[in-house]
Amino acid sequence: MNLKVPAKLDPKFTPLALVVREMREATKENGQDLVIAVERNKGYTVTYKTRVFPDGTGHDEENFNFVERLAKSLLWVAGGYKIIIAGSETIGNKIKEAYTDGGLRDFDVHFMERVYETEFSVEVRPLSEAPVDKSAAAPIGRHLDGCRIGFDAGGSDRKVSAVVDGESVYSEEVVWFPKTNPDPDYHYQGILEAMKTAASHMPRVDAIGVSSAGVYVDNRIMVASLFLKVSDEDFDKKVKNMYLDVAKEIGENIPIEVANDGDVTALAGAMDLNDNAVLGIAMGTSEAGGYVDPDGNITGWLNELAFAPVDFSKDAMVDEWSGDYGCGVKYFSQDGVIKLAPFAGIELDESLSPAEKLKVVQGLMKEGDARAADIYDTIGAYFGYAIAYYSEFYEIKHVLIMGRVTSGEGGTILLARAQEVLDKEFPELAKKITLHIPDENSRRVGQSVAAASLPELK
Repeated sequence: MNLKVPAKLDPKFTPLALVVREMREATKENGQDLVIAVERNKGYTVTYKTRVFPDGTGHDEENFNFVERLAKSLLWVAGGYKIIIAGSETIGNKIKEAYTDGGLRDFDVHFMERVYETEFSVEVRPLSEAPVDKSAAAPIGRHLDGCRIGFDAGGSDRKVSAVVDGESVYSEEVVWFPKTNPDPDYHYQGILEAMKTAASHMPRVDAIGVSSAGVYVDNRIMVASLFLKVSDEDFDKKVKNMYLDVAKEIGENIPIEVANDGDVTALAGAMDLNDNAVLGIAMGTSEAGGYVDPDGNITGWLNELAFAPVDFSKDAMVDEWSGDYGCGVKYFSQDGVIKLAPFAGIELDESLSPAEKLKVVQGLMKEGDARAADIYDTIGAYFGYAIAYYSEFYEIKHVLIMGRVTSGEGGTILLARAQEVLDKEFPELAKKITLHIPDENSRRVGQSVAAASLPELK
């Protein structure tokens, strides 16, 4: 595959954005229409229309490999416990086989079953019975009236703000260690203490908004790394409803809204830019995503882009957790930097933690080391092609890039190369999409104020 902007340290990189484009071209004259859909709680459905080679024309394996990547992407973008393939029984049955207990996508099946508390399934239908979109997009956030608490639960510190009519009158950051603590009461007391502190700086509490890493359905915690060490039994008993329980202690019938921190980051960016259609990507320990749609709504989608593939090459690095290849976590996180270091000729001490290894590369970057610059150059090329692929699922006007990996000169190189990919390879997108790195200060304050703005006062 010929890339107009190559990934300098990864010659085998095969961007899914180009694979999709090539399939469209190859099937233009004699293609078979196909609809991929994912369904989640309350029947909310997201569909994706594509074209493949007609069944039985010698392209069945090629069709499956292509549709499998798209189905996987849609699943982690939107979330769901059911995949629907309409338009090809041959492809549909192979997808069904992959998404079973012990099958090719065993990890995805069990993860989604835990999130949605429903057995995972794949349905195969004729094209005439293809599902239609059913959206949960809601005009959440930007409510600045009244006295509000905004809470932002991070892995190393928790932030809380008291917000009165859109102005932060008090905020604090407290170091805590939620990921290493198995006692759910530690988390509960920490959250409660933060909210009580914020409440003490206002005449009353009208609403509570929470920004937290993890997956949330109807304000309940379904999966969250903050509770990594909590047993499954304690998680079900004490963690799932934790934010709802804390809100009751602050006051009866106070509206609370809990959202993924990626979505709240995108919302904070949208409020800052005074615009919509914002995709936020944080490159840190993993890759986190968030999205505000063209109408200014949070969609209720998962936006777990760490698990969405971006590289079609079967030689791509495998993610240890999901067991899948070419997924975003190995491209847009500290893992992506570490993966590329040996190809740049940088030897990293194996006894160092991933965060320490990242710091070594950042240190070399500060010294003007060309090898470190090549790493960021490569990640920038990855990212430009990934933005084009993400635009298959999201309508994007702004991309916000943040997280430890993007700090300093490395982030500038990354952004410039991503822009070059859009300019040279996807000029139609380059006209529509603006890339931003927000400054640290506006982001930190903006996050808790944006969280506070989540609930609407009844």
